[in-house]
Order: sequence, then C-alpha cells, then structure tokens
Amino acid sequence: MATVPIYDQARPMNSESPISLNPELDKAARSRVIPCWSCAGPVGGSDLFCPTCDAVQPPGQADHFARLGLPIDFDVDVEALDREYFALQRRLHPDRFATKTSREKAFSMQQATSLNEAYECLKDSLCRADYMVRIRGVEVMPEGCNLVNDQELLMEAMEMREALAEAETMDDIAQVVSRAESDMGDCLKRLSATFKTLALEEACRLTTRLKYLRKLSDEARQRKVQLSMMR
Repeated sequence: MATVPIYDQARPMNSESPISLNPELDKAARSRVIPCWSCAGPVGGSDLFCPTCDAVQPPGQADHFARLGLPIDFDVDVEALDREYFALQRRLHPDRFATKTSREKAFSMQQATSLNEAYECLKDSLCRADYMVRIRGVEVMPEGCNLVNDQELLMEAMEMREALAEAETMDDIAQVVSRAESDMGDCLKRLSATFKTLALEEACRLTTRLKYLRKLSDEARQRKVQLSMMR
C-alpha cells in the first residue's frame, strides 16, 4: 500500500475563514475595520481599544501575531514579544476597569485571556509552528496519528525510542537527550526556512517531527531523574 503523505491527513480548522500566511492576504485581514460597540467609530480587527473613545473591544478573531502587534513570522523577536505583551497586560489590568461597566469588565477579561493564550503560544517554538500551520487552514494531528503516514519519520522515532528503552546508565540517557536536542535545533532551523517559502507540506512534516523529538527529550529527562533516585 502506498504511503500517505502526512499533509494529506491534516484536518481543516472549524474556522470559516482561516487566516493565511500569504503576506498580501494577511495585510488585508489585519486592515479590516469594524465599528466600535460603544461609539460606532472605526476599529481595527486586532485593536484592543477603540482609537476614538478608548473603550475596550471584544477579542474578535485576530490571530495571535496580530493580537501582539507582530508580523506572522516563525522567527519571533522574543524581546518585542515580551515588551508588547506586558504593555498590553498593563492596559488590561483589572484596576483600570474598577469603575467601568460590567460589559467593559467582561471584555477586558476576555481580552486578557486571549492575550495570555497568544503570548504563551508564540513564546513556545513547537506551539508557534503548530499554530502557523493551523492558521493556513490545516491542523497537524497528534504525534501518533501523523507518524504512521510518513515511513521516514516513523523509523526515526522507533529508532530513538528503542535507544531510550535500552539506555541503562546516565551517560546512555544523556546521549539520547543530546541527539534529540541536536535534532530539534536542526528542525527549528528548517522550519524557519520552510515558513519563509510557505511550503505548508514540509512545515506539517517538520512540526510533527518536532513534536515527537520534544516528547522523547522530556521522557529521557524523566528517566534520568528516576535513575538518579534509584541510586
């Protein structure tokens, strides 16, 4: 039976209009204007506050990058991410809404929740890669489902898991961790290049590889802890 590529098994998101990584379409989506619920003035799709009356807006459908004022790019500027996040969190602090209406309090809490989700995802390389694939309208399935559709990835995963299962000393486990981390570094470099060329099929494959490498690394570290406790 022919091997089914990983991306053929990807699941579409439920969103009716997934955000594209195409720069022109992304620019158009971010420039979309909606009326403010309070003053009916123009509000950008990713704006937290109305530029006319300063009323906090509902979260809407802004992507994680737009919510934090960043371009859609796998190579996130971590300092800029932190700076934008903490600046926006200060503006959404509950103390600032103590005298506001219940509606505004609810919107501020919703915005804060959405902001936290966006920040935590973009801060993590694996979550960021998975998210960038999904906002193209495709969802990478969990590790076990995707690996069986790519024989090369499956064989690599089986080989590394076998090495971990056979590891009996701290040095043996350290070698597994070292290889996994080295492979993760290579995977991240390739993901960076792949997203720049919008090669979605390869991005799906690399994201799946990164998932199992991280899981393997975490399991190997747990083995080291368990082994050290047995001594």
